Amino acid sequence: MTDEAMSPLRRRMIEETQQDYVQIIKKLAAFLGRSPDTATFEDLRRFQLHVVASGVGAAAINRHVSALRFFFRVTLKRYAIVEHTHFIHEPCKLPLVLSQQEVARLLDAAPGLKYKAALSVAYGAGLRAAEVVSLKVCDIDSKRMVIRVEQGKGRKDRNVMLSPLLLDLLREWWKAARPRGWLFPGRDPVQPMTTRQLNRACHAAAQLAEIDKRVSLHTLRHSFATHLLEHNTDIRVIQVLLGHAKLENTALYTRVATKTISEVVSPLEHIAQKLKSAEPPT
Repeated sequence: MTDEAMSPLRRRMIEETQQDYVQIIKKLAAFLGRSPDTATFEDLRRFQLHVVASGVGAAAINRHVSALRFFFRVTLKRYAIVEHTHFIHEPCKLPLVLSQQEVARLLDAAPGLKYKAALSVAYGAGLRAAEVVSLKVCDIDSKRMVIRVEQGKGRKDRNVMLSPLLLDLLREWWKAARPRGWLFPGRDPVQPMTTRQLNRACHAAAQLAEIDKRVSLHTLRHSFATHLLEHNTDIRVIQVLLGHAKLENTALYTRVATKTISEVVSPLEHIAQKLKSAEPPT
C-alpha cells in the first residue's frame, strides 16, 4: 500500500505497532546483554518466561510474541526459531459497561470542551480511540447525518450515525477552536490528538465523576453497543456500526445488556401462570 493510498488512521496504527516492536526487541537485547540477533532457542524460552513472570496480561504477552516472530522471521529470516514462540489464549471476559447516568456524569466532567466533544464521539458513535483522534473536519457529514470513518480496524471504511445532540456539540467545539484539518488537533495543530491524551482525559473525567469502575475509552464503546441493544436495536445493525467482521464479536454484548436480560420472562413464571389458570374456580 502506498503512502498516498494509506489513511492517516492506518498509518498511525502501523507506526504504533512499529514502536511497540522496537521497544520489545530492545527489552530482549537488555535481557540477553548482547545483540538480539544472536538469540538461541533457549534464550527465547527464558525471555518469554521472564515476560510472563513480570505479571503482564495475555494481550501484552501476545504482543511480545508477535514482535519476536516479526523480528526473527521477517527481519532475520530465521524461520525455525519462531517455532518456539507461542500465543496464549486470552480469557473471554465480559466487557465493563457504564449505565447511561454514569456516561452522562463522565461527559459532564470532561476536562474542557475539546475532550468533552471527543469523548462524546467515542460514546455517541461507538468509535475506537484511534478512530476518534484520526477524524478530520470533513468527516462530519451534517447533510446525511453520518460520520465517515476511514480505514478503521481491518482496513475498512464505514459510516456511523451522527446524532443531532452530537452535531450541536461538535459545532460548538468548531466555533471555539476553528480546527481546519484534524477535528481534534494535538498540542501541535499539524498533528492530531494522541490516543494517550484522549485516554488520560477519559480517566480524569471518570475520577472527577466519582465513577468507581476501571474506565477506559473503550468502555464508552462497550457502553454504546450495550445501550443500543437494550433499546432493541438489531444486533446486525450494531455489528455494522462497530465495524465488526464477525457477528459473534457483537453478540458478546447480549451477555451484559442487563435491561434486556432482566426483561426476559423466566420459564418458571410461565409454569406458575399455567398452573394458576388450570386451578378450578372457587
